[in-house]
Amino acid sequence: MTSYLENYSAIDKTECKLKNNKMPRVTFEELLEAGVHFGHLKRKWNPAMAPYIFMERNGIHIIDLEKTIEKIEEAASAMKHIARSGKKILFVATKKQAKEIVAERVKKINMPYVTERWPGGMLTNFPTIRKAVKKMASIDKMAADGTFANLSKREKLQITRQRAKLEKMLGSIADLTRLPSAIFVVDVTKENIAVREAKRLGIPVFAMVDTNSDPTNIDFPIPANDDASKSIAIIVDVLCKAIEEGLNERKLEKDKESSVKDKKEIRKELKTKSLPDSIIEAIVNEEEEVEVETEHKKSDYFDEGSKEHSTLLNEETEEAF
Repeated sequence: MTSYLENYSAIDKTECKLKNNKMPRVTFEELLEAGVHFGHLKRKWNPAMAPYIFMERNGIHIIDLEKTIEKIEEAASAMKHIARSGKKILFVATKKQAKEIVAERVKKINMPYVTERWPGGMLTNFPTIRKAVKKMASIDKMAADGTFANLSKREKLQITRQRAKLEKMLGSIADLTRLPSAIFVVDVTKENIAVREAKRLGIPVFAMVDTNSDPTNIDFPIPANDDASKSIAIIVDVLCKAIEEGLNERKLEKDKESSVKDKKEIRKELKTKSLPDSIIEAIVNEEEEVEVETEHKKSDYFDEGSKEHSTLLNEETEEAF
């Protein structure tokens, strides 16, 4: 295996560069270290994965990492665009080694995810799933307004159990008020029901596809080892960072729009006072400069305050000793 790794690394000793000469989001070496290149046994392979297989070694198929990098870039840029438009991407990972990894990372970017058993009809019968989520919210409301306290012990126990069950199954999608714009799947074979439901509704599917998977129904396949936790973690990390970039860009765009709107309102108000255009523009520009100056003063003030605080703290410590 060592000789294989040496040969494989020699294919691209320098970091792989994309066609547009931009550095990739993840390097060849990082994927190699995470074991993303390890596929399944040759006898378990799916012929549709042939374009993504580099070679066969000791009866095991090896995934072409150059193709993996290319597909990661495609998927990441598409996810970034979806996030920037304010839409949701549903992450699906019910296999043991992927549950915690996906839940931990996806929670940070505030995207919905499913790590327990996939509820059949979650996409194709979405209104029913929403009713179950609303039921969970109504139980919380009962607990808040005191209605829950008036129930008998038996009823309380039944409702508490029902709430716990709903939380376990649907708690991670409580904020999903409409169908997601895309879904990301860790294991295509295991999550075949989720993939079929998404395809039926025309929802784009992003997925990690191993050498035993069928990539034909996947819109954005990422050839990778879908069994190793390190491999899953590195792919999910890259995609989550891309989504975060998209969300940050959306926030900046909104801030810019609000500032432009404020300018228009100021101009409109000043025009009612019959002032010349040159004076109006001067006032608007002056307000901008004042805002910037105020922000600088605030930052300077807090910096100075923190310095003074640390000096006082040091003096008090010296006196104590």
